[in-house]
Amino acid sequence: MVSSTNNIHRLKSSMRLSSVAPATVTGRKVHELTNVDLAMKLHYIKGVYFFNTYAVEGLTVFDLKKPMVIHLLPLYFVAAGRIRRSETGRPFIMCNDGGVRIVEARCDETVDEWMAMAVEDDSTFDGLAYNEALGDTDLDFSPLVFIQFTWFKCGGMSVGISWANVLGDAFSASTFINLWGKTMAGYVPHKSLHVPDWPAKPELPLSVLPKVTPNALKRVDSVGHLWLTPNNCKMKTHTFHVPGAKINHFLSDQKFKVSAFEVLSAIIWKTLSKIKENPEETRMVTLCTNKFREREFESPSNGMVWSTVEADFWVAEAEVSELVELILNKREDENGMIEEMMGNTETGEKSSNFIAYGAKLTFVNLEEIEIYGLELKGQKPVYANYSINGVGDEGVVLVLPGPKCGNEGDDINGDRSVTMVLPENQLAQLKVELKRNWSIA
Repeated sequence: MVSSTNNIHRLKSSMRLSSVAPATVTGRKVHELTNVDLAMKLHYIKGVYFFNTYAVEGLTVFDLKKPMVIHLLPLYFVAAGRIRRSETGRPFIMCNDGGVRIVEARCDETVDEWMAMAVEDDSTFDGLAYNEALGDTDLDFSPLVFIQFTWFKCGGMSVGISWANVLGDAFSASTFINLWGKTMAGYVPHKSLHVPDWPAKPELPLSVLPKVTPNALKRVDSVGHLWLTPNNCKMKTHTFHVPGAKINHFLSDQKFKVSAFEVLSAIIWKTLSKIKENPEETRMVTLCTNKFREREFESPSNGMVWSTVEADFWVAEAEVSELVELILNKREDENGMIEEMMGNTETGEKSSNFIAYGAKLTFVNLEEIEIYGLELKGQKPVYANYSINGVGDEGVVLVLPGPKCGNEGDDINGDRSVTMVLPENQLAQLKVELKRNWSIA
């Protein structure tokens, strides 16, 4: 079998790049970035959707682009903007209709062959969602969003989205691409998006909040005009698939009513604590959860809740139920502190260089994200998955709906996909431990 590196190289050699912009002139509106937006500026959301031949048969690039120009981008004009800086140095988005970058690629393998390679090596997905950080060429001209269409030998196609996290979170990215699918089917969306009233004001006045760095963030070296920070170790991505029957079994063992996210996070937290050379490093973890269920007609935003939870006992020796209870009842919301810290200078320069995902081991609850909500010609993806680029050395764990989650006739919870970005050596050990102790592979 040809290596994934060779496949990605061949994909890149076949790529054609173009841009699409709103059909109506936006008029150079300014989109001010919130303090939480700026805390996310070094991260990128990546999504990949695989469709079979029947879903894309007869579709041309023109067919795929046209609804973006006419319906999608006139609504999401901020996604077609570019980063600029104010006189004080604070970044904002100039809605100048610079456009969303479109990438076309062709693959010599079938969808099934590509998926089989991904079982062994998730880096196979890397070539399907274009990888370019803001400032890779010139920050003033860097697109915030890339959409990649990759045609396979079998006639199937993948849709990849690369979404700058400074623009909005994974729910915003998913809502954006799902709406594109609806416009492909002839749906005419609202004429404008509602600007959400968040982040909510913290309970305490900002002047009373502790003037310390939130535990959920980590200061990194200055990045200048390239919005990406290097890692100190080799990071690797892998996705575990947890069947609905196993999810129900895990939940039945708990004393409280909990979700799959809490239980899977507790299992992985405990297991990684065993693997770590210094267990103290995993006493505290970060949780990232969704606060607002409805995003369909909302402007892109970073509306997730960031919190931390700390154990005062050895996590490796704890019962999973103890960790679940800790996650449920002892988390401390840090959004107010993030707002305070990111806005504590007039220029924003002091607070501009931080990472969130991977500053501590980070668990992200994407159970409610509609990654199977993107449809082409009435067909759902045969498989979809999300990941994050720009993750810090402590790693990130995303809990997502699996292909059978919520399907009619399935059990109440359905399956889950768990995508992890971790140091390569830790991930290798984690695979062994999860398979041996929890039958998760």
